[in-house]
Amino acid sequence: MRAVQNQRAVTISYLRTRKKFPTVWCPGCSLGTIMGALIRAIHKLGIEKDEVALVSGIGCTGRMPVYTDFNTLHGTHGRALPFATGIKLANPGLKVIAAMGDGDATAIGGNHFIHTCRRNLDLTAVIVNNYIYGMTGGQYSPTTPTGKRASTAPYGMIEPPFDICGLAKAAGASYVARTTSYHAVAMTNLFVRAIEKKGFSVVEIMSHCYTTYGRRNRYVDPVEMMAEEKKLAVPLKVYSKMREKDPDYELEPDQYLTGVFTDDDSRREYTEIYAELCKQVQEGQRAG
Repeated sequence: MRAVQNQRAVTISYLRTRKKFPTVWCPGCSLGTIMGALIRAIHKLGIEKDEVALVSGIGCTGRMPVYTDFNTLHGTHGRALPFATGIKLANPGLKVIAAMGDGDATAIGGNHFIHTCRRNLDLTAVIVNNYIYGMTGGQYSPTTPTGKRASTAPYGMIEPPFDICGLAKAAGASYVARTTSYHAVAMTNLFVRAIEKKGFSVVEIMSHCYTTYGRRNRYVDPVEMMAEEKKLAVPLKVYSKMREKDPDYELEPDQYLTGVFTDDDSRREYTEIYAELCKQVQEGQRAG
């Protein structure tokens, strides 16, 4: 009980308590759990609040900066990473975190996402994947599973979903990981590693949206959806062992892998290269 009370006190100390609570998030939403895990990771790393910049776009996930007592910026739809890039280049000493939903990050923000991976800028991207545009009407997103319903796919989605982690890894991100909102402790640990990593880090959180996704797809309640997250998540270590036993073993259609897909230290970080270039240009101008 004391440990729970201590965690609660830690979380509250990072919130803007003058903001109107409870949050705008629907009852049963996992965004509070995700925000709490992010706060605990920052606390565990011993980073001061003024050393953190939390940036977001538009959507349910985009409300995180409103409630947290960091340097915050609530930007426009799909543009969290460009804003985060500008902040990091202007002040490389900040720990800059971009919190986005699946539509925000990989639809209107998809091009920014790819090129931020390519640049390997020292940012942390937290992508909450709930398969749908939760705040803006329940439209299908790039990650809506095939066959599932949305307001713009009333008879079921006919397109295949994006693999966000696969995309990030292929585009050059230095750290890529996935977990679920059910696995709160694992989530905190992944956030710790992502934030301390030098380079672009992506943590995808498989989450649930009961209001605009769950109801359309006939889930009973958020508890059922969270239980399904646990059921569908297959840790990489378990998958590897199963493949050793049976080389033909494959995941079921709705299952997904969780864990760390990439943890690469071979690439140089963008702001360091940029600083060197600026110094060379300045020295060249003085010499000229």
